[in-house]
Amino acid sequence: MSASREAQIDIENLLRADEVHKDVYVNDHVFDLEMDRIFGHAWVYVGHDSQVPNAGDYWTTLIGKESVVMTRDKSGQIHVLFNRCPHKGARIAGDGCGHVKGLFRCPYHAWTFGLDGKLRGVPYSEGYQNTNFDLEDPRFSLKKVPRVECYRGFVFASLAEEGDSFEDFISGVKSSLDNFCDRAPLGKVRVVGGTFRVMQRSNWKVFFENLNDTGHPIATHESSYKAARQYANQELDGEMPFQLHIIDGNGEPPEFWANLDLHAFEFGHSYMTAIFKAPNDPLSQAYYASLASAKGEDSASEILSVSRHNTIIYPSCSPHTSFQQWRVIRPISVDKTLVEIFTFELEGAPPELLQRTFIYSNVVNSPSSIVMTDDVHVYAECQRGLTTQGGDWVSQHRKAGQDKSFEGADGGLIGEGSSELPIRNQFSAWKRYMLGERNQELRSPGS
Repeated sequence: MSASREAQIDIENLLRADEVHKDVYVNDHVFDLEMDRIFGHAWVYVGHDSQVPNAGDYWTTLIGKESVVMTRDKSGQIHVLFNRCPHKGARIAGDGCGHVKGLFRCPYHAWTFGLDGKLRGVPYSEGYQNTNFDLEDPRFSLKKVPRVECYRGFVFASLAEEGDSFEDFISGVKSSLDNFCDRAPLGKVRVVGGTFRVMQRSNWKVFFENLNDTGHPIATHESSYKAARQYANQELDGEMPFQLHIIDGNGEPPEFWANLDLHAFEFGHSYMTAIFKAPNDPLSQAYYASLASAKGEDSASEILSVSRHNTIIYPSCSPHTSFQQWRVIRPISVDKTLVEIFTFELEGAPPELLQRTFIYSNVVNSPSSIVMTDDVHVYAECQRGLTTQGGDWVSQHRKAGQDKSFEGADGGLIGEGSSELPIRNQFSAWKRYMLGERNQELRSPGS
């Protein structure tokens, strides 16, 4: 972005304590600055190491607007490389997953690179003699993303050479990643099945705000939870099987949502306590037995007592520990966002448990879901409304000023379930990133 455009954006005046200006959602220049200041500096989720289980496997994705390739070399090490041949700029790997036999070969002029990105050979090598080209010069290898960290198989990367450490970044929600994996009897998870992709006609922040917004379900999902209840009453004598139970939960009354806990942490992260009660059917009992057999009954009970709905790892992803879902946010433009949904298998758990994970994914997170379509529709309506002259500010007033410091192990702030704490917290991090500030410890309004 040019200096003149940056000068036109007054970040300080786009945010107030309890509302934000609509330009943060609809201004192209703001979006471009986000790609530089936020996605160009934050730790962004790239993928899981199980997506590249063998040497030569690769996974192509985005960090902000940058196409990157996650690879595994012959020693087992994970690399994240910019998807650009240093010769003429062609991408060296297509979208999604794939495999190469030891070398990446550029489709344009057949330059070849090792799985670590190092240039291995060029055609017509005699033509480069007595020139400034040097096969050993790093400029002619695939450029590596500056910082990469892998925690329990989850790979994050930062485009910035320097910045907040990954340990500091992930600390508030590290327990969610641990619980995601600890639920596996063997302590490991892996990506299975295909990937759902939903292109949403809205700004990327709208999706993030909704994830821990307890004020919307009873209104937005009225058609779907009423349909689930009607079907159960008319066709199943009031029985509510799992497929309908996970739809019906959105219809809980306001006091139910108010009694949930919302936790917020620096860097914009948050999580909310679970809205679905864990089933106690034969499959759930068999799963508990497998977990208890591997880890002991006390540890198994402690692991399953961590009951959370959506965890937000700002600004790029949201794991759901109870049903092994992982949603990834890829901003495309100011009013277009790609959301990818991955399902994970708990290694050592009964195979039937994976089918329950697939059911949850299909019913709640698939493009054909009657639940997700409710959300995607209102996201688009928000985006359209924000472009009108009907007003300039977006409210975040609910329970503002009432959040408290949390004295538990994760720290951070805690708010009543109906609070807009997670949304305000995201914009607190947004402001710090956009102004180039380091993150600071969260404090309650009265501290």
